Amino acid sequence: KVQLSMKDGAVIGVEAGNWLLNHTERTLPLPALNEEDAVARIGYNADADLENSADSIFCSGGVGVLVPWYEVEAHMHLESVFSAPASDAGVERTPAERAADYVKGVATDKELMAIFERTYGKIKQREFNRPVYNPSVTGSVKPKEEKARPAKTPAYSGKEYLLVDGYNIIFAWDELAGRAAESLDIAREELIRRLCSYQGYSGCEVILVFDAYKVKKNPGTVEKFRNISVVYTKEAETADTYIERVSHELSKNHRVRVATSDGSEQMIILGSGALRIPAAAFHKEVRDAEKAIFEILSQEH
Repeated sequence: KVQLSMKDGAVIGVEAGNWLLNHTERTLPLPALNEEDAVARIGYNADADLENSADSIFCSGGVGVLVPWYEVEAHMHLESVFSAPASDAGVERTPAERAADYVKGVATDKELMAIFERTYGKIKQREFNRPVYNPSVTGSVKPKEEKARPAKTPAYSGKEYLLVDGYNIIFAWDELAGRAAESLDIAREELIRRLCSYQGYSGCEVILVFDAYKVKKNPGTVEKFRNISVVYTKEAETADTYIERVSHELSKNHRVRVATSDGSEQMIILGSGALRIPAAAFHKEVRDAEKAIFEILSQEH
């Protein structure tokens, strides 16, 4: 199977296990239309497509500002995740380079916080039940302040956990969004299958969470599908709520990452001690894992 981008038709993924086992040489006819002729025939105009706008919303001065697609690069705070430097074209990426990309992704957490503070001001930690020392009222004297001790780096143990916001990822990845337009069940099954392969390659503990909060009298379920856990939330509980609660508990003793592009959820994740990974960056991780698996299968056959 070849996965194509809904935006430009580029090949963004491939599943070739069956091809390797059953391939025979064939002569295929040339396409009847090229890309330009196909677009001209359907008469598609991206600027007139209001339901699927190519424009973006940027935050400026605390409000949302509509930026036309052709002006996005001039307004971007960060480099685009959808295009690699020209010098990397056709170059095989090593595990060390992929690790460097991940470190850059972690660094964007600080950049995200910096953008938030530039927009809304310095973020201060709220203090509750702080004692007030007023001798005329309490008769107590304020004790001497102790020197601040350096913060300790959390000592993680056991497996790394990855929590995935299922529907958020489905509608953020072009190929899955296309499947969902036909059948949400098919899109869910494909995401589950791809995450099983990703877990086998990465070794982390994957927890895939789907919203089921609108289902009446739904008690919530946790299913073990092959090598990953699939969670359907209970009635009145969203995937966001479940992920925030579980990531907070797991991050006390484990390294936890959360795959989502939900802006409000990302800020809460940072506060719980977990690391966020945007849908686009996670998509690249999964594709890299699939490519590595494909290369292993190619060597064996």
